[in-house]
Amino acid sequence: MSKFEEIKQELGQFGQEHILQFYNQLEPNKQNKLLEQIPQIDLNLVNGLYEITKKDDANLYNGLLKNEIQNNNELKLDVIKQKVFFKTFFDMNDDTKMKLDNIFSNSNNEQKDKQLLHFFRSKQENECIDNITQNDVELVQKLYNAMKQEKEEITDDIKPIEYTDKSKLTQEQIQKYTQIGEEVIKNNEYAVVTMAGGQGTRLGYNGPKGSYILDIVPQKSLFEIMCDNLKVIRQEYNVVIPWYIMTSKENNEDTIRFFEQNNYFDYPKEAVTFFVQGELPMLFTDGKIVMENKWKIKEGADGHGGIFVAMNKNKINEDMKQKGIKYFFVCGIDNILAKLVDLVFIGMTVSENYLIASKSVVKANAKEKVGVFCLRNGRPSVVEYSEISEEMSNQVDENGELKFGEANILAHIFNIDMLDKIDKEQLPYHVAFKKTEYIDEKGQLVIPEKENAYKFETFIFDAFYKADKMLVLRVKREEEFAPIKNKEGVDSPQTAKELYTKYWNK
Repeated sequence: MSKFEEIKQELGQFGQEHILQFYNQLEPNKQNKLLEQIPQIDLNLVNGLYEITKKDDANLYNGLLKNEIQNNNELKLDVIKQKVFFKTFFDMNDDTKMKLDNIFSNSNNEQKDKQLLHFFRSKQENECIDNITQNDVELVQKLYNAMKQEKEEITDDIKPIEYTDKSKLTQEQIQKYTQIGEEVIKNNEYAVVTMAGGQGTRLGYNGPKGSYILDIVPQKSLFEIMCDNLKVIRQEYNVVIPWYIMTSKENNEDTIRFFEQNNYFDYPKEAVTFFVQGELPMLFTDGKIVMENKWKIKEGADGHGGIFVAMNKNKINEDMKQKGIKYFFVCGIDNILAKLVDLVFIGMTVSENYLIASKSVVKANAKEKVGVFCLRNGRPSVVEYSEISEEMSNQVDENGELKFGEANILAHIFNIDMLDKIDKEQLPYHVAFKKTEYIDEKGQLVIPEKENAYKFETFIFDAFYKADKMLVLRVKREEEFAPIKNKEGVDSPQTAKELYTKYWNK
């Protein structure tokens, strides 16, 4: 059996044979590219990811789909209806509850059919329910009642987490932690990992985001600004800190070329290691893998939580251990005020035996849409703004400060021992419904007007729960947080430039 036949047979077993539908139309080099890409896709994982999309977040915890649908042969909903109903239940607020209660309590069966059809269509404009049968109504009411109970009874216990305000440390504490941090640096026990897999598309720039040139004096790329941190330590302590840069399939070659063209910003080339972030196929709502073109599967980066899998796969963990690294700092490329080597931060982490330490800034206000550090069921975590109620967001302590006010700025120190803990268990996948271009069954490029495919990601903070405790060090926003995410307005090159210039001109 030829390689083509073997691959075709395997794809058929998973219902993904459409990937090869244009194979005979391709030139030999493109045929080879496609045949090389397919074996890199874990089709069992793809099946598992699709199962996640058939459940909403609530069902991942309470198993209602399994208990109420899969085990009931008489009452079954098709996939589209499942998604619509459960999405509505999961987003259920008091208004939704009241409307559904009225439908179920005050309508006869015929009225329920019509009213439910109208209600769910109004709640889900992007979905289509052709009809609601009487069986559907009975099951929906059963699920709705169970969901109300689950939303009240099966919820995470989210509480504020303790933090240390760096600005309130005494001089004696600062001196103590600085000395400990210095010893870690002098003993070559520290490394830096920068996540730089993104492109500069949102900035109107064609190329790796890290190669974007910021209009400061003198002009510097984001990579060079990061490298400046390491060069200061090299000059002061005569230590070369290993720098690991996570790129993507899309920008890896361009990133390496950029470093070569700029002579690695006068930092030792042998100290810089590039490794590529993982990707996962995007899926349509029917579970079919999206095709970017006739010879390429559409994939998306697996999120910043994918850093651990990528480090393990590319033997970064092994390399660190061989070099005697005990702690490594992780940050994104787009925060130009990130302190890659903060001696006080390192010293506190080591002194108190933390496996994980993170920096935070105070939320600008209760409504700022950022993730905040918390304790989730007694373990360190980050809670997204959409996960907590307005009441919780506005809670203040005895000092008048927000109880859930420590915003995550993606600046973390990990003890190397954490890698073994993290590698033992896959981080949970999070699903996002995205708008993406694709090739249809006729081989035509389709540019959708609305969301049409699922993207899967893991989040770095989902690893926090593996630690019994973590340090959250509050720092000043104007000193350590100048992100570049948008072309204009908030978090743009202009705002970052202003913060950067103000800080270094102090």
